[in-house]
Amino acid sequence: MAHQQTLRDRQVASIAKILNLNSDHDTDSESQQDQHTANGGLLPKATPVLNADGEPIWKILVFDDFGRDVVSSVLRVNDLRSWGVTIHLNINATRHPIPDVPVVYLVEPNPENLERINSDLSRNLYSPAYINFLSSIPRPLLEDFASQIAASNTAESIAQVFDQYLNFIVGEPDLFSLGMGKETYWALNSAHTKDEELDAVVERVVSGLFSVVVSMGAIPVIRCPKGGAAEMISAKLDRKLRDHILNSKDNLFSSNSRSSPAAGTTYPRAVLIILDRNVDLIPMLSHSWTYQSLVHDVFQMKLNRITVETPVDENNPGKGMSKRAYDLNSNDYFWARNAGVPFPQVAEDIDAELTKYKEDANDITKKTGASSIEDLQNDTSSSAQHLKAAITLLPELRERKATLDMHMNIATALLKGIKDRQLDNFFQIEENITKQSKAQILELLNDEAKGKEPLDKLRLFIIWFLSTELDVSRAEMERFEDALKRAGTNTTCIAYVKRVREITRMTMMTSAPSQPAQQSTGGELLRGFSSISNRFTERLKDGTLGANFENLISGVKNFLPVNKDLTITKLTESLMDPTSASSSAIAKTENYLYFDPRSANARGTMPPVSQARSGASSGMPGGLSSGLGSLGPGTGASFGQRRQGFSEAVVFTVGGGSMEEYGNLQEWAKRTSAGGSGGSSVGGGAASVVSKRRVVYGSTELFNAEEFIKGELTKLGQESD
Repeated sequence: MAHQQTLRDRQVASIAKILNLNSDHDTDSESQQDQHTANGGLLPKATPVLNADGEPIWKILVFDDFGRDVVSSVLRVNDLRSWGVTIHLNINATRHPIPDVPVVYLVEPNPENLERINSDLSRNLYSPAYINFLSSIPRPLLEDFASQIAASNTAESIAQVFDQYLNFIVGEPDLFSLGMGKETYWALNSAHTKDEELDAVVERVVSGLFSVVVSMGAIPVIRCPKGGAAEMISAKLDRKLRDHILNSKDNLFSSNSRSSPAAGTTYPRAVLIILDRNVDLIPMLSHSWTYQSLVHDVFQMKLNRITVETPVDENNPGKGMSKRAYDLNSNDYFWARNAGVPFPQVAEDIDAELTKYKEDANDITKKTGASSIEDLQNDTSSSAQHLKAAITLLPELRERKATLDMHMNIATALLKGIKDRQLDNFFQIEENITKQSKAQILELLNDEAKGKEPLDKLRLFIIWFLSTELDVSRAEMERFEDALKRAGTNTTCIAYVKRVREITRMTMMTSAPSQPAQQSTGGELLRGFSSISNRFTERLKDGTLGANFENLISGVKNFLPVNKDLTITKLTESLMDPTSASSSAIAKTENYLYFDPRSANARGTMPPVSQARSGASSGMPGGLSSGLGSLGPGTGASFGQRRQGFSEAVVFTVGGGSMEEYGNLQEWAKRTSAGGSGGSSVGGGAASVVSKRRVVYGSTELFNAEEFIKGELTKLGQESD
C-alpha cells in the first residue's frame, strides 16, 4: 500500500543515500518506507553498500555542528551502524588517522570546513573522501576549494563532491526549522542590524526553503503578505527556483515523480505560505495544555531530547534526584499517538497501555508457567513451543515497558512542573484572556501564590496586553510593570511589545472556539486522571508530588481545552480552503502576493534591502518597512488564484516558531480532512479532488517562551527604551 511520505521520511531517505555513498542501491523510497513501518525504526533494515568483492563498505562519518543537528534529529547510532558507519566525529574535534578507510563528510559549505577537509586529505587521515555539502556551494568557494586541493595534490583522495540540499532540521514528521539560532527575530526587527547582515539572514532563509522544496519534490505556489521579510524572502525564493529551472539541463525537479501537473501527474501542487512572526506573537508566549507543548515548555526540548529529574529511590525521596535524558521522536509509538493530545488524556492512555502490557505479560507467563517475564530466561521447565513464542515476544514487550516507564517519568515531572508553576491556572485564564479586566490581571500579578516562576506572569500579561481591546494608559502600564517587577521579572521587553501591539492588532484574529466548549459535570470531566492506575497514582504520591497530589489533580483535571484555531491556522485555512474559511480570514489574505515559479507570469520584482529599510522610521518595529510592497510589489493574485484550493501546504514563519502553532495546524488538518471538507482544487485549474489534508510547519528556529522573551524580546526592548 502506498505510503504518503512525510518530510522526515524524505530527509531520512536522502541521508541514507549519502551514507550509501550516493549509490542507487536499494533506494526505492516506497518499499523502504514499507520496511520502515514494519520495522518500527527510522531506516529499513539493510546492509551497507557492497564493494566489488561483495563485502560491506565500512566508513567514517564526519560532520560539523549543523550537520550533527540534521543527522541526530532523525537518526540514532544503530541506524548509522546499519548503513556501515562505524565512527562518527565532529570536524572541529581532534581526530586521528584511520588510513584506507572511506570518509563521508556532511558539512556546510564554508571556508573553515573546506580548509579542514583539505587538511584531513593532506595528512592522509582517511581515503577516499565522499564530500557532501548541506546546501549548494557557491562557485567562488568551489573554485577556491579546487585550488587548495590542487596545491596539496590530494585530488586522487576525493571520490565524490555533492550538493545535498539538507540544510534544515526535522523535529517531527512534518515539522522543521532552519536552525538559525536565537537572534533571527531580533535581527529582522532591529534598527541596528546592518544591511549586509539582514541580507545574509534573508539569503540563509531562502537557501533553507529551497532545500525543503527540493526534498518535497515539487515546486509550490508561494503566497505571502505584502511588505516585510516575508515578501523579500518569497521574491528571492521565486527567483531562485525560476533560475534553477531555466539554467539547469537536468534540474532537481525534472526526474521527480511529483512533478508539475502539466507533466501528466495527478498529484496536486502545494502552497508555500510565508509569514512574518509579528502576524501573531501570542503562540510564542502562551501556556498550552497538550503533551508536546508542555514538554517543550517545562523541559526546554532541543533536537527531540529532554532532560528529566527523577527520584533516585521512589520509596525514599530523601535520597535526592537524578537527571535522565530521553529522546522523543515518531519512532516512539506513545509519543507519536499522544504528542498533540491534552495532558489529562495522556495520563489516561498511560494507564490503558500499562494495563494492556500487564495483560500481555501475564498471558505469556501463564503459557510458560513462569512467575514473571524476568524469570523466563532462567526457566528450563517450560515447554519448548511456549518458551520459543515467549522469547520471540520478549524484545517487543521490553521495548514497550521501557517506553511506558519513560513516559511515566516524564508525566511525573510534568505534574510537578504544573504544580510548582500553576500552569493549569495560567492556561485556564489564557483560554478566556479577552474577558479579563485590568483589575483582574493586576490582582493576579500581585498574587504571590500564583506559581514559582515569575516569567509565567510576564507571559500572561503580554498575552492579555496583545489581546485586549481596552486602552491602557501610561499610569496603568506603570502599575502593571511595578507589579511584575515586584514579582521578580525583567520587564525590559515590554517597551518593544508596546510598539508591536499596533501591528499584531491589525493582523491577529480572535481565536474563537471552532466548536462549543464541552459543558460537563465534574464526574464526566475527571476522565483524564480518574482512571490512572493505582501504581501510577501511588508512584506520584510517594515520589515527587507528596501528600498534595490529590489537590494538584483536582486543579488540572476539571477541564479540557476547547478547539480553537490560532491566527496562523485561520490564515492557512483561507489560503488552502477559501470556501470554508471565515470572511475575516479571507479579508486578511485577500491581498496576499502570488508567486508561481513555474509560470511566465506571477513574478515580482526584488527591491534591495536598503530600499526595503527606507520606511523603517514609519512606525514599523525593526528595520523592515511596512511599505515594502509599494517599493517592489510582487504579483497580486487574480480572483481565481485567490479562490484556488490546496490539499497540501508548507507554512513557514520568519523569526521563530512554536510547538503550539504546529500542533494547532496538525489538529486543524486532521479535523477538516476527517470532516469531508478536504476536497481541493488541483493547481492549474484541474478538477476538484478529495484527499487528506496535509500541513508542514517550519520556522527559522523553534523557541519556547523563555528563550523567545530572554533572547529576542528583551534585546529589542533594550533598543526601544
